[in-house]
Amino acid sequence: MKTTKGHISIILAVLAAVVTVVSLSARSSHGQASRAKTTSRIKPAVPERAAATNASKSAAFAAAAAQNVQLRNQLSWNFGGKQQRGWYLHDLLIGDTLDTKDDATTSDFAEAVAKWQKRSGLSADGVLDQDAFMRMVSQWQSNRLKDRTPADPGQFVTGSPAHFYDPGRAEEMRQVERNTYEAYQKMIAAAHADLKLGPRDKYLKIISSYRSPAYQDELRRKSPNSGSAGLAVNSPHFTGRALDIYVGGDPVDTKDSNRAIQVNTPAYRWLVRNADRFGFRPYFYEPWHWEYVK
Repeated sequence: MKTTKGHISIILAVLAAVVTVVSLSARSSHGQASRAKTTSRIKPAVPERAAATNASKSAAFAAAAAQNVQLRNQLSWNFGGKQQRGWYLHDLLIGDTLDTKDDATTSDFAEAVAKWQKRSGLSADGVLDQDAFMRMVSQWQSNRLKDRTPADPGQFVTGSPAHFYDPGRAEEMRQVERNTYEAYQKMIAAAHADLKLGPRDKYLKIISSYRSPAYQDELRRKSPNSGSAGLAVNSPHFTGRALDIYVGGDPVDTKDSNRAIQVNTPAYRWLVRNADRFGFRPYFYEPWHWEYVK
C-alpha cells in the first residue's frame, strides 16, 4: 500500500513539472513573437528615412545641375586683364580635377563638384560658380612650373627639326632643356602609339620652346593686346622647360572660337589624360602650353 502511494506521489510530481515547463515555454515563445512583431514594425522606418534623404539629395544636385548649365556658358570672370565668359572651354580639365567623366550638365557632375568643394573647404552645394571656379583655377596655376630662372646654355639641347611644327625653324629657336626634351620624346612616342599618328601628322609637334627675355619682349611688342595671360612678362619659356605643342586649330590663337576647336581634338584629350605621367602640366588658358615640372 505504501508502495502504491509512493508511485502515485512520483507520478503527480512529474506531471506538475511537465505542466510548469510547458507553461514557461509558451510564455517565452509569446515574448519572442511580440519582440519579432515589434522589430518588424520598426525596420521599415530606416529605409524610409534613407529614401527621403536620397530624394532630398537628388533634388539638391538637380537644382545645382540646372545652375551649372547656365554658368558653363555665362559665368563672368576675369583673367590676365581680360574679361572671360563661361567655363565650357575647360570641361576636360575640370573633369580631370573632379575625377569624373560625367557631363557637366548632369546631377552626377554636380555631386562630384560638391565632393571637391568639401575637400577644398568651400560650401559643398555642387554649383561651379565664380568662387568655386576661381579656386579651381588657382589649383591649376599652383601645379605649374615654380622656378622660372632662365636656364644656363649648358642645360640645353637642340631639338630635331622632325619634332617641330615648323621643321625649318632656326637652330637657336629649337633649344629645349635637356630633361624636358627627353620626357617630351617619351610622351609623344606613347601618344603616337595610342592615337595612331603618322610621321606627317602635325599633332603634338613643338611650336615653340625656349625663348630669351629679349625675344619675348619682341613678341609682346608685336601683339600689344595679348595681355599677361597670353605673353607673360616672366615667361616659363625662359627656362626651356615650357613647350607650346600643336593640338589643332590655329596653333597659338587665344580666341574662344579657336580654343573651342583645340580642346576637343584627340591630341588635347590625350594630353589631359596622360601628360602628367611624363611630368608635364598644363597652362589652363592655353591648350597648347605644357610645362615640365619634375
